[in-house]
Formats: sequence, structure tokens, C-alpha cells
Amino acid sequence: MTPPPLVIFTDLDGTLLDHESYSHAPADAALARLRAAGIPLVIASSKTAAEIAPLRRALGFAHVPAICENGAGLLPALAEDAGESGDHARILAALQALPETLRAPFRGFSRMGVAELAALTGLPAPQAALARQRRFTEPGLWEGTGAARDAFAAALSARGIDAREGGRFLTLGTGRRKADRMAEILAGYGDPPSLALGDAPNDVEMLEAATRGVIVANPHRAPLPRLAGEDAGRIIRTERPGPEGWSRAVTGILSRDGIGTGGE
Repeated sequence: MTPPPLVIFTDLDGTLLDHESYSHAPADAALARLRAAGIPLVIASSKTAAEIAPLRRALGFAHVPAICENGAGLLPALAEDAGESGDHARILAALQALPETLRAPFRGFSRMGVAELAALTGLPAPQAALARQRRFTEPGLWEGTGAARDAFAAALSARGIDAREGGRFLTLGTGRRKADRMAEILAGYGDPPSLALGDAPNDVEMLEAATRGVIVANPHRAPLPRLAGEDAGRIIRTERPGPEGWSRAVTGILSRDGIGTGGE
């Protein structure tokens, strides 16, 4: 198999999807260009496999593997389920073992009903229900101080659970990262160059591990600190947020590299 000229890894919320509307419409022309050029688009998100599978189909990349729940799970090509036993129960047990004063400010998805989660995220109820189908991680809202969050994270770390900040939520997991899945996916394609796009702290390792990275502007959160690779131009930042910034960055890189000059 001839390797593709590029494999793209992308975060969803605040990156390929608009932070408020979850629309990818501004990126549709760029997505069509990727499909026409045979460039795999690997979704790499904190979303569940149940959320990613229908979106992956709608985007036209069902034949490409996807990274779910921040790298804790892998959704194989053409599959509807991650097909792995997860650590969700272990995470909830570790959370429950903490003193009430430490864990009270954290409101995980497991403590929220579908209606509450839909209201919090702006997702329709059916999609909010899919977001609660956690197998590997437990996202939630942190409603306490920064110092209390640090103490909470340290207590969980002592139990083998890490707390990672994403675009919207603090997510508890067992240490797997989006970047941990990149090498195995790239190997399946013959180790071509890679491009990663993201907007949040849980994207940093992925951005730095890729051949090239794009930090997508997100005015709804503090900007990421300067990353290794920015001084050399290997990692760039967009001026426009969400799918508009995503589209401009991807189109610019494809054009500079002479990839996918045709359309669908």
C-alpha cells in the first residue's frame, strides 16, 4: 500500500466543530478536498465512540480509525464501537474514595442526567445521552478554586488517575493520551507525515508529536502556552477560531505542499 501524502489528526469541539453550535460547515470545502485527495482524517477527541461513529460517517471518513475519550479508546475503521473493556468503573471508584471535601467541587457526567448535560453543553438530548456512554474516562465540571483543583488532581494521581483540562471539561482518566495512539495509526498507513490540530491542553502532546501542528484559536478559553516547535515554525496558530481557522490552516498547508489540488 502506498502511504498517503499526509495523515491529519483533529480535535473536535472548538477545533473542527464550532464551540457553540458544533457545526463544521466552514470546514466543509476543506474536508471535501481531503476526501478527494485520499487523505485520512483521524478524529482525536474526548468524545465517546458512540458520539464519534455517526459524526465520522457524516464527515465521510468512516474508513479511518478514530481516537476516542482522549486516547483511552480507539475506534477502528468502519466500527461502531471501540471494542475494548474500559476503566470507567475504576475511575469512579477512585473518585468515590476521596474525602467529600476534595471531590465535592467536581460534577462528573455520571452525576448529571441527560437533560442537565444537554443544557450544559447545548447538545440535543440524544447526543447528550451518547456523551454519557463513558467507557474509559469521566469528564465533568470543576466548580471550585484552582488550589482545590490541584489538591483534587494530586489525590487522584496517588490512585493512578489523572485529571486533564480540555476545551470544556476536566476529564479524569488513566493516563492515555491522544498522542499515544498516533504512532500505531501512522504505522498502519506506512508512517507518512502527520498534521495535528487542536485548541486545548489535552491536545498539547498530539500537537508536539505530529510532523506539523496547528493551534486553533478558541476565544472561550485561555490560549495555550507557547509550545516546543513554534519558534521553528513547525507549530503555528490560527487567527480565526473553530472550523474557520481549521479550514484556513488545512487549506494553506495542502496548497503549499501541492496536495489535493482537485475537488470532489
